[in-house]
Amino acid sequence: FIMPLDLGAKGSCQIGGNISTNAGGLRFIRYGSLHGNVLGLEVVLANGTVLDMLTTLRKDNTGYDLKHLFVGSEGSLGIVTKVSILTPAKLPSTNVAFLSCNDYMSCQKLLLAARRSLGEILSAFEFMDRQCIDLAMTHLEGVHNPLPVSPYKFYVLIETTGSDESYDKAKLEAFLLRSMEDGLVADGVIAQDISQASNFWRIREGISEASVKVGAVYKYDLSIPVEKLYDIVEEMRSRVGDTAEVLGYGHLGDGNLHLNILSSKYSDNILAQIEPFVYEWTAGHRGSISAEHGLGLMKAEKIHYSKSPEAVQLMASIKKLMDPNSILNPYKVLPQSALSPEQGS
Repeated sequence: FIMPLDLGAKGSCQIGGNISTNAGGLRFIRYGSLHGNVLGLEVVLANGTVLDMLTTLRKDNTGYDLKHLFVGSEGSLGIVTKVSILTPAKLPSTNVAFLSCNDYMSCQKLLLAARRSLGEILSAFEFMDRQCIDLAMTHLEGVHNPLPVSPYKFYVLIETTGSDESYDKAKLEAFLLRSMEDGLVADGVIAQDISQASNFWRIREGISEASVKVGAVYKYDLSIPVEKLYDIVEEMRSRVGDTAEVLGYGHLGDGNLHLNILSSKYSDNILAQIEPFVYEWTAGHRGSISAEHGLGLMKAEKIHYSKSPEAVQLMASIKKLMDPNSILNPYKVLPQSALSPEQGS
C-alpha cells in the first residue's frame, strides 16, 4: 500500500503536520485531498481532552463529522496524535513522460486530452515554465534537461500508475503520438528506467529548492481557474520588469499555481509591486490565496481575500469555543481583529 499523498518535503515532513495543513502535493489529481483520505483522528484539545474519532469506517453519518475541523486548521484547534488513513494499493506499473509545449493554451488542451485518454491511470500532471527549467539546470546538482534541443516556453510532466506495464506504456505512447500530431506537444520523452524517471521528478520537485539559491524569494501558492492560471505570471512579469525574475509552475491538474518571484535581495520596492496586487488579482478571479500551503503567520491577516466576513466570524467563534485562551498556535490562521473584541485583554 502507499500513502495517498506525495510531496517534495516527503523526506522530512510528519504525517500529523500533513493533516494539520491539509497538504496537497503531487498525487492530488489521482487520490484527492486528505479530507477524503483521512478516515479517523485522535486529537488533543486545548484543555487536555483527548478526543477519540479514530474510526476506520468509510461511511459514518452520525452527527457532525468533527475530524474535518482538524484537517487543515494548522494546529490551531487541536493537536493530531493518531490517524487512520485510507491507503491505496501499490501498483506495479509507473510511467513518466516529460513533454514540452509552445504555449499555455496547449498545456490546457493537453490536460483535457490526458484526462480523456489516460483516464484511470493518470496520477500526476505538473507544469513548469521555461524559467523554472533554466533555474533547475543552473542550481540543482546532477539533473539534466530531458529535452535539450531547443528551449520551449512550457514543460509538462505526466505520470501514469496502473497494474499492467505493457498496456499502460502503450497507452501513454499512443497518447504522446496523438498529442504531437495534434500540435499540442512540441517534443517529448518517456523515461526508459527508474533513474530517468527520478531525474524528471527531481527537476519538478527541486524548483523550490533551486529558487532559494538565487537569494530572495517571494512565494505564493494560489488556486486559480485553469484557463486564467498563467495570466497572473505574465502580469507579474510586466509589473516587476527587470528587478526580479518570475516563475510559474505547479499542479495544473488541480488549478494550483506556485508563483515564485526571485531577486538577489529582499526589497520593499519589489514587495510593493507584488502585494497586495497578487491577492487582489486572485480574489477578483474567485481564486484562493492559499491553495495548499495554509495561511500560517504571514497570511492570517489576508484571509478576507478568500473568505467572507461571515465565514471568518464563524471560524473565530469555533476557535474561541475550543481554545478560549488562544494557546494553540496563536496568531496563525485567523486575523487578530476577528478574535480580539470579545477577548478583552
